[in-house]
Amino acid sequence: MTPPTPITVAVDCMGGDHGPRVTLAACRRFLSTHPDARLLLVGRSEALTGFTDPRAEVVAASEVVEMDDPLDVALRKKKDSSMRVAIELVRDGKAGAAVSAGNTGALMAIARYVLKTMDGIDRPAIAGQMPNFKGGGTTMLDLGANVDCTPEHLLQFAVMGSALVSVLQNKDQPSVGLLNIGEEAIKGNEIIKKAGELLRSAASSGDLNFHGNVEGNDIFKGTVDIVVCDGFVGNVALKASEGLASMVVGFLKAEFSRSIFTKIAAFFAYPVLSAFKNRVDHRRYNGAALLGLRGLVFKSHGSADEIAFETALARAYDASRNQLLDRVRERIAHAAPLLRGSLGERAEQVNSV
Repeated sequence: MTPPTPITVAVDCMGGDHGPRVTLAACRRFLSTHPDARLLLVGRSEALTGFTDPRAEVVAASEVVEMDDPLDVALRKKKDSSMRVAIELVRDGKAGAAVSAGNTGALMAIARYVLKTMDGIDRPAIAGQMPNFKGGGTTMLDLGANVDCTPEHLLQFAVMGSALVSVLQNKDQPSVGLLNIGEEAIKGNEIIKKAGELLRSAASSGDLNFHGNVEGNDIFKGTVDIVVCDGFVGNVALKASEGLASMVVGFLKAEFSRSIFTKIAAFFAYPVLSAFKNRVDHRRYNGAALLGLRGLVFKSHGSADEIAFETALARAYDASRNQLLDRVRERIAHAAPLLRGSLGERAEQVNSV
């Protein structure tokens, strides 16, 4: 799918904890820094009437997927929700990407139903960035879409993640690490060991730049560009990362409220701690890609403020402008013989039991 010109992003303006109050402010910021961008603002008309910009158009949607809506309600009963309409605009070629801060489970379910998965992909994955000590971000997937994963799923995640990083960070051969309890190939459960074998085979055939096993601290060290894991582990790591900045802020407030001695110590430590807080600020890394779909969808954190939501809009814009979908298709097609081989091997093992 060739992205529209100018680059058009569909925005679910009603989703998230704050709705239009934050999403519209973020849209104004985004348009001011992206002169070749166009936005389709999706939501209840009465909530969006105050937004006026020649490069923005309101698309009416009468319903809203609430953060606590069950999946069947979001998918089957709210067919005119702002979330669904935004994704349908991508399906219909009217937008190059969609962004929502709404219910993650509902967003994945609706996106998968409306857009379908790419050929060669069994399960879409959520890929986002975690801050590292090198001053950049480590891309990690899956961040919560798939709790139970097979070795083949982890291989697919690695291939898709490589395409994402190559597009958004301009790295031809980003390094991939498999999250494990140790660096040695003999460590881990049978799924991780088999995934390691597949990833090493993919590296031998030129499909991946596989570094090997990595541990949890390597995420924040920036040892590799991409860390692959199942969605349970990835989501736990994500929540821990988001808590770092809050912890530092809380520490600073606490120390400045103590005795004169701790206030003096905190004053001198403030520049270092403030720099650390900015480095791990999750707003700089907001916007997770739903990879493996036949269209681009980005998930913003539900509690995102206007700065964080603007970051998600920028990621969606960059992915569309740089034709991320085509890059993912190319990498999946190149790795198809390996994927088919591993799936065929597992089928033979099942049949022989």
